[in-house]
Amino acid sequence: MKTPIRKILSLIIPLFIGLGIMYYQFSTMTTEQIEKTKISFLKADYFYIFLSLFIALFGYWSRAYRWKYALQHLGYKTKFSNDLMTVCVSYLVNLTIPRSGEISRAALLKKYEDVPFDKAFGTVVAERIVDMLIFLLFLAIGFVLQFDTIYQFLLENGVKFETLIWLSIAGFILFVLFVLIWIYAEWNIILKLKQKLSGLIEGMQSILKMKDKWNYIFHSFFIWFSYLMMFYVTIFALPETANISFDIVVMGFIFGTLAVGFSNGGLGAYPLAISTVLLLYGIPEETGAAFGYLVWTSQTVLTIFLGLLSYLLLPILNKK
Repeated sequence: MKTPIRKILSLIIPLFIGLGIMYYQFSTMTTEQIEKTKISFLKADYFYIFLSLFIALFGYWSRAYRWKYALQHLGYKTKFSNDLMTVCVSYLVNLTIPRSGEISRAALLKKYEDVPFDKAFGTVVAERIVDMLIFLLFLAIGFVLQFDTIYQFLLENGVKFETLIWLSIAGFILFVLFVLIWIYAEWNIILKLKQKLSGLIEGMQSILKMKDKWNYIFHSFFIWFSYLMMFYVTIFALPETANISFDIVVMGFIFGTLAVGFSNGGLGAYPLAISTVLLLYGIPEETGAAFGYLVWTSQTVLTIFLGLLSYLLLPILNKK
């Protein structure tokens, strides 16, 4: 009985955490602020919301197409429809348990294309590493563009900038030590671990060795470009956010991405992160919350629709 209970808890706990954040956000808002948020939803120009969803489809397509290059390098020619549908399902699964969608992608590809789980999962891990590097590039750009605002915000909240620098240096040193130990150490535990993870490592290394690596890199940047654009066009849905500068959009995009990455699809955390960032630039909390919920709700509805549709179509289109 323990396993089913654990599975149920793993689904329920993240949901309640997200709902708790949403409750906290609304409980700290006055009745007037909540009413203004409702008004913002009613007066929003939903043309830009649907435009954002249309742009999001290109991100789905590009992520699936990028995956094909890594799989082909490993010798597996998969149907693009299966790649796309497994990507859609993975986005849906990520709404329950953060980052669990990566496992579902590899598992579904094993089921419908007979690609070994460890190799498929290795290609997904490699994708996440590339995505993380591109996100760090966004982070660096946002940090440079908004250094004064970030620095002032840290000072007001009692965080010393020097502390962050030392923590970054310590983290980098630990990472370098781990890489050196992994490459050069002849310890039995390291050798056994390498043997166990050989398929995973092969999948991760597929990027460096594939002949289509530049196409892979192009799609990697295109995916994040589509993410940024679908966030950017949404600002025109509300009059209060329509005139914010692009550097503020980048900061909102960065914090929104962090909220999604560290929660189950950004439930509760995404609107809170967006409203907090926009508040730094003088945009009222209720407007920032409304904007955050507009973006999050529309993208979540699309994720659920495509995920469920793909989950239903996978067995039907792969009967043979």
